[in-house]
Amino acid sequence: MNRLFLPSDAPVEQALHGLAAAHPGLLDLHEDPLYVTARERHPARRVGLVSGGGSGHEPLHTGFVGAGMLDAAVPGRIFASPHNRQVYEASKAVAGPEGVLHVVKNYTGDRINFGIAAERLRADGIPVRRVLVDDDLATESDETATGRRGTGATVLVEKLLGGAADTGAGLDELAALGAEFAAASRSVAVAARAQTAPSRGGEAFSLPDNALEYGVGIHGERAATTVEHPGFEQLVDRMTEQVVDALPATTRSVLLLVNGLGATTLLELYAIHARVSETLGRRGLDVAGRLVGTFVPALDMSGFSLTLTALRDDWAAHWHAPARTPAFPAPESVR
Repeated sequence: MNRLFLPSDAPVEQALHGLAAAHPGLLDLHEDPLYVTARERHPARRVGLVSGGGSGHEPLHTGFVGAGMLDAAVPGRIFASPHNRQVYEASKAVAGPEGVLHVVKNYTGDRINFGIAAERLRADGIPVRRVLVDDDLATESDETATGRRGTGATVLVEKLLGGAADTGAGLDELAALGAEFAAASRSVAVAARAQTAPSRGGEAFSLPDNALEYGVGIHGERAATTVEHPGFEQLVDRMTEQVVDALPATTRSVLLLVNGLGATTLLELYAIHARVSETLGRRGLDVAGRLVGTFVPALDMSGFSLTLTALRDDWAAHWHAPARTPAFPAPESVR
């Protein structure tokens, strides 16, 4: 049985038509090749910000196109990298006087296709740099040749970079800042049920009753191990402590993302957020900004991820800078 309500013909294209029609004042849809651009940008911005990746993770990335965040987003097929021609054309369309910055999740296909596009842009005389997001603790191992995957921290990095770009920062400065934002961010995710396999229906993998995939990926990648569900409090505490322990020991202030993987309700996510907030308080950490909701799902997977970014004082203004996109809420500080 296929649980997904998707058209059989060109589901990504039709979804993007729906997105653009729902937000006509924010977005322009380009169809050959396929990408989305922002209708507005801050007059001080000198560098275009471009990101993208496989579909099935909405609102990432297209929902974060708009004033204060991305200038363009490039969608691939479901769980597949966009083609380098899409990245190239989108980047040309939004490049600023100092060029374009690519925000790339650490997956082989994304790295290759954004890399080919970057070579073409340089050949055209357009300066281009890359920020690689690699926050996933589940793949932090010497045995993982590709390194940590890029997951929920992508949203936080895109927001921080958007705020910095609107100050008029140049390409090299933004690339350096983006690398620091990514290095300060770590995530972990769990799932109780796999996503629907779009091509055949049914769950992409099965789990025993009362079992969890601890360290699941956003493309439905299984974790290295399947664990017995330890209970709500023990699970959330374990995840929170793992992410906190991966941050620098000097961390005093953080950004927090509690992210649903597609089928997790807000009732669950807010309960998780409450528990995480308690644990962070016990650890002496101030939550300077927080997001709770579904921002980087894996289609309709039942699960959630936690992301923390160790926040420097001079980064807070970038987080709180205005943003107007289809999916990013107004950030709120802890009271």
